[in-house]
Amino acid sequence: MEPRVSDTHRNSFSQLNVPPRLLLGPGPSNAHPRVMQAMATRLLGHLDPEFIDIMDGNQEMLRYLFQTDNSTCFPVSGTGSAAMEAAIANLVEPGDKVLVGVNGYFGLRMAEMAERYGAVVSTFNKPWGESFTRQEISMALREHRPAILCLVHAETSTGVRQSLLGVGDLCRKHGTLLLVDAVSSLGGVPLFVDEWKIDAAYSASQKCLSCPPGISALTLGERAMEKIGNRSVKVSNWYLDLTLLGRYWGRERIYHHTAPINLNYGIYEALRLVVEEGLEARWERHRRNADLLIAQLRKIGLEPFVRKEIRLPSLITVSVPEEVDARKVTTALLDDYNIEIGNGLGELEGRVWRIGLMGFNSRPENVAMVTTALDRILND
Repeated sequence: MEPRVSDTHRNSFSQLNVPPRLLLGPGPSNAHPRVMQAMATRLLGHLDPEFIDIMDGNQEMLRYLFQTDNSTCFPVSGTGSAAMEAAIANLVEPGDKVLVGVNGYFGLRMAEMAERYGAVVSTFNKPWGESFTRQEISMALREHRPAILCLVHAETSTGVRQSLLGVGDLCRKHGTLLLVDAVSSLGGVPLFVDEWKIDAAYSASQKCLSCPPGISALTLGERAMEKIGNRSVKVSNWYLDLTLLGRYWGRERIYHHTAPINLNYGIYEALRLVVEEGLEARWERHRRNADLLIAQLRKIGLEPFVRKEIRLPSLITVSVPEEVDARKVTTALLDDYNIEIGNGLGELEGRVWRIGLMGFNSRPENVAMVTTALDRILND
């Protein structure tokens, strides 16, 4: 029996012709040309000795980015949300008390994921655009006594950077594990997993690493792995079960799933770019270009939404003037200038724009292009 495909249908698909967008939204960011070139490399098998060498390199370079000596540190086959789910699925057992600091959309997502895995979830909250003080975190820990505290280091919905100094010590005082969302900060904002005593952290490829989405980053320390090793029930998510994944990424190299080979090539080259530049130089570049963006925005009458002390240099939220339709502006940027910036998410819909200067895109010429285009649209 032949497939039911008409001649019209057969000839209706044209060759891909994707416009040259400048992706200055909350992600994905534009991939570095070297990353795209690496992803075009010929395929290897997922247990080929040459590919295993690439896996080893990815793990070692991720340890540098996370600033950790954790043995469990590797790319997850999936987007940043998969790395988030891997952390939560493995650490949370039914009935565990999980405390989540919610000051934006992705705190809410952590809370929902933990609840789906059977946790007893409590939250403590701040207005979107603010961060938690150490005293507020300490008070919440004393009140709830959780097994796990979840905090977002870089809240992509608001552009807020959460200070983590001293939080790891507070967690250890209460016998609590610290889980951190570093999706929009890894590779662009200072992050010290070991020094700050973070028990688990995850990130994504398409933000400050300038690699296409589809692969993510995860690391867990000894305390987190001890909790996983002492689980009374199996991890509910087979695909993301670290007791199984660890046998593929560890010394045994036992088949678990077919890894996304070319995405591993891509993140390998993205990590090489970070190592070549050096973390301190990269952090400084992101800070310098964020300051330039703020200065140029103010020249055209726009103000940042988040105060400087807690502002992310990788993702800057901009207050939308009262008389302006936020979506009309982002549509005009895309249609007329091929520039993408993000609209507000959740509580901030219509109130802010989100401009990402992440990884390869954190450059002065991109600041000039987006601010010039915004000025023309707003004054048209």
